[in-house]
Amino acid sequence: MQLTKNAKKVLESRILKKDENGEVAETPEEMLKRVSTALTNVIGEQKEFFDVMKNLYFLPNSPCLANAGTGMPQLQACFVLPIEDSMESIFGTLADMARVFKSGGGVGFALSRLRPKGDIVKTTGGYSSGPVSFLEPYNAAINAVKQGGRRKGAGLACIRVDHPDILEFIECKKDNDKFNNFNISVAITDTFMQAVKENTDFNLINPRNGEVTKTLPAKEIWDKLVEGAWRNGDPGILFVDEISRHNPTPELGEIESVNACSEFHGLPYESCNLGSINLTKIVTSDKEINWDLLEKVARIATRFLDNILDVTEYPLPQI
Repeated sequence: MQLTKNAKKVLESRILKKDENGEVAETPEEMLKRVSTALTNVIGEQKEFFDVMKNLYFLPNSPCLANAGTGMPQLQACFVLPIEDSMESIFGTLADMARVFKSGGGVGFALSRLRPKGDIVKTTGGYSSGPVSFLEPYNAAINAVKQGGRRKGAGLACIRVDHPDILEFIECKKDNDKFNNFNISVAITDTFMQAVKENTDFNLINPRNGEVTKTLPAKEIWDKLVEGAWRNGDPGILFVDEISRHNPTPELGEIESVNACSEFHGLPYESCNLGSINLTKIVTSDKEINWDLLEKVARIATRFLDNILDVTEYPLPQI
């Protein structure tokens, strides 16, 4: 297995097994043997799985490499968790998120259902501190709980563009030292993009009761969003209506969020099993794709990922 010096360093710090003293206890090839053996269902698969990884044609997501064949058989990388408009849900999801991080996964969550800052809280007679305020304990938890005990967790928080606290959310990471343990994204609707195009006002809606609480020029929101993305990469953009049009299971619910890296759009309590084919290894010397090899690798990779679903143990019963 040919690895660069940096790749070996990353493997040693984040993936390879450690002994009770924290010292590396396996080589990269021993890791591949551990993973391929743990995922083998039929005779012959172990060698296929081992070879496809050793040749760097295909690799599964990092929790599989770190956890397969160990006492932590959680092999999925990406999870989406829901947050409802109650203290029980807000801090219950915080606890669930910590469990996912402990097992090696990352989490995406939407704040869109939380009532805006200053909204009445009938049970106490007080006023809501707003969704952005709850990013503080979430950020602290991500900082404290390492993924699989090896690295800090990866998180993504998103909110709908028509939430009354949208401007505060867009600028919550203006200070680069704040909320630096997760990314943020804005869920953009078709209605908003049309308002930007026509340079008209846009309604912000209280998710608690569906009432319009204020109206702003759509261009003002758009300009602040673009400025933030230019300044430090946050927020990102999710075209949530377009995502919903391609939801394969709309009868099961609405897609509100994505995983921390945004390649997976999920319903609440869904997870994603990632793998990557290295196309640079599939190209021939005359810069053509070796289609026969690509087909072979794709078939092996599909069985590999399918076997992960049989072996993995999820960190939460709802998943």
